[in-house]
Amino acid sequence: MSAPSLTAAAGLGEVLQLFRGRPSLTRADVMQLTGLSRSTVNQRLDALLGAALVVPSGEGSSTGGRPASRFTFHHDRGVLLVADIGATGMRTALCDLKGAVRAERERTIDVADGPEPVLSAADSLFRELLAEAGRDPGEVFGVGIDVPGPVDFDSGQVVSPPIMSGWDRYDIPGWFAGRYSCPVLVDKDVNAMAFGEQRSVHPGVRQMLMVKVGTGVGAGMIFGGEVYRGADGAAGDIGHIQVTVEDAEAEPVCRCGNTGCVEAYAGGWALVRDLRAAGKDVTTVDDAVALIRTGDLTAVRLARRAGRIVGHAIADSVSLVNPRVVVIGGQLARVEEQLFAGIREMVYRRSLPLATRSLQIVATQLGNRSGLIGLALLLADGIFAPDRVDALIARG
Repeated sequence: MSAPSLTAAAGLGEVLQLFRGRPSLTRADVMQLTGLSRSTVNQRLDALLGAALVVPSGEGSSTGGRPASRFTFHHDRGVLLVADIGATGMRTALCDLKGAVRAERERTIDVADGPEPVLSAADSLFRELLAEAGRDPGEVFGVGIDVPGPVDFDSGQVVSPPIMSGWDRYDIPGWFAGRYSCPVLVDKDVNAMAFGEQRSVHPGVRQMLMVKVGTGVGAGMIFGGEVYRGADGAAGDIGHIQVTVEDAEAEPVCRCGNTGCVEAYAGGWALVRDLRAAGKDVTTVDDAVALIRTGDLTAVRLARRAGRIVGHAIADSVSLVNPRVVVIGGQLARVEEQLFAGIREMVYRRSLPLATRSLQIVATQLGNRSGLIGLALLLADGIFAPDRVDALIARG
């Protein structure tokens, strides 16, 4: 943000944003970046120092007089707790106020057990992380949860999720409200993954599509460097686009109740179904991935077919939103050779040259940590949004 555009709105929140985005600043640096007077900068900085959101960080280099004092964002002022909840497992983390992961825990779960058992398991892991770090629940500035289903972002409620029995309209923020006195953010897992990949791996990319091919199939979208959720939080649900597959004997029934969905052909659960029907000894998506990696002919054939079907849906998305990068994550991204060939084939065949001439289709670099990392960054950005900092300081 340039100095003229920042000057009119350079309250506490905007000044704190400057510190969040830089290693350290002097008072003169803040004056230069904002165009504010010295007295106003002193007032802003004194308030941030009083709230311990900014702390001294030593002295800068001298230009002949006394070295200027430097200040930095106090990222250890408190902690964030985040839980990346999948269909069959969850990863939790304790993070600093910059969103950097400091410690992690994971546990096998079944999301279909319902919200209270799953959220209780997440909170149990949170308590372990807090105890290990020597932190108190009162030091928690925010809790972030992502789930494998559609989320009404404003209310934090899951809406008609195909695989999350008992979660429909459940008040997740309300469940945590009695345990932690802080904001609670709830989002779709692929949105968090998309944000984590964009901020950590592709920071210069403003338009990006993140596709998760795991137990199910979904997508998160980055427009203008921010998560795009759509009018009601339903954007990116490419797993339930219906497709026609020529060699299919019949349209398979999807977990959403419809037939012929991308996920019903190409999701991890569908691969397990088809491999078992072919006489293969597989029970989980990880079993299917392991079998594909052995070179089993049936498993490889089904993986390549899944790639083409997912590629069909990605091609439609590329034509519609014209991303610069498509990132593929989820368990099936671990069989990149088999899956990506089909995806690239369909995207380049079905999309116009203008939309694909600079397009990159790449595997996740964060692996199964992309959701955790993205969730922590989303949570930190929300808590320290400029319009919320005054209230945060008033809370103490």
